[in-house]
Amino acid sequence: MQTERRYLSGLDLRAKRDGPLGCIGYAAVFNQLSEDLGGFREKIRYGAFSPAICGGEDVRCLFNHDVNMILGRTTSGTLRLKEDSIGLEFDCDFPDTQIARDVYASIKRRDISNCSFSFRCVSDSWSPDRNIRELIEVDLFDVSPVTFPAYPDPSVSARSLLWPNGTPTEVSRALSGPPKGIAYFFIGAPKPPEPFRPFDPELETLRARARVRLAELKIHE
Repeated sequence: MQTERRYLSGLDLRAKRDGPLGCIGYAAVFNQLSEDLGGFREKIRYGAFSPAICGGEDVRCLFNHDVNMILGRTTSGTLRLKEDSIGLEFDCDFPDTQIARDVYASIKRRDISNCSFSFRCVSDSWSPDRNIRELIEVDLFDVSPVTFPAYPDPSVSARSLLWPNGTPTEVSRALSGPPKGIAYFFIGAPKPPEPFRPFDPELETLRARARVRLAELKIHE
């Protein structure tokens, strides 16, 4: 299973006003469809992060997913995560470093207002037409305030953002199945034969070809 990243915009990322420098925001929201990820859309089921949070996974808060720009960590108590009815909320206390002060100032000025999270899929499900993927459970690596949000068009550069280690096997498998649309309906496996007559592969092949031809004629009417 490979690392995946999701970039979200329009969420409530804000600088803390009291106590140490830090930020509060949502790294993910539940049950909302993403933009096109290159052939499918995605949503996150409520509770997808619960095993990671309850299991005490070592999650970092990074700036732009850069491991050299660490802002907080769950195991040190400087990063706190929780799920609510909206999504995955994080609360991070920043260290007294120049990088952290710069990030805090940018968040306070609203120059940085978006979030992202890195994860590895533990369990997911796909709609029958493979147009929608639902994340059921994930291992969480980091949450990050980010400079550039959202999902760009499904280009090579976009895929490198979403899947920094390459497209996950489960995604490739789902997108490389039989073609979508009306052709899939007619080219699907033949129906089982009735009990009173033997199965004839050649006859079933001819019938399948006839159904495909009929579909093509209907499409071009």
